[in-house]
Amino acid sequence: MSDDVPDAGYDDFLDSLADGEPFYLEGPEGDGWLPPRRIDPETGLREFTREPLPETGEVLTMTVTNVAGPSFAADAPYLVAVAQFGPVRITGQLRGMDHEDVEIGQEVTLGVGTSEAGERLVVFEPA
Repeated sequence: MSDDVPDAGYDDFLDSLADGEPFYLEGPEGDGWLPPRRIDPETGLREFTREPLPETGEVLTMTVTNVAGPSFAADAPYLVAVAQFGPVRITGQLRGMDHEDVEIGQEVTLGVGTSEAGERLVVFEPA
């Protein structure tokens, strides 16, 4: 983060992505969540197991962001996608292709990138 204050859970998740060991938190009913997650919203329980994320996911939806907030203004225009990785839906910037070439159902990989402002973020690239 630009202010060097760790975002509990989220920075751990980004570190795991950068290290090639992405994970999600599985709730007692088998539902999946990304950190930070302290309570399972489906059950109200606080019991999670750390499970590895699949290596590839599937694009569910995407959009082109032409006008962005201050933290991402220098990145615009950019692609934002939601992809399904096992039981978890993840939002990130889609890189490595033009928006005309993205197809719903396309396989992507998960990684860590940096915005023009120096913020770490989740990125997808074509598989």
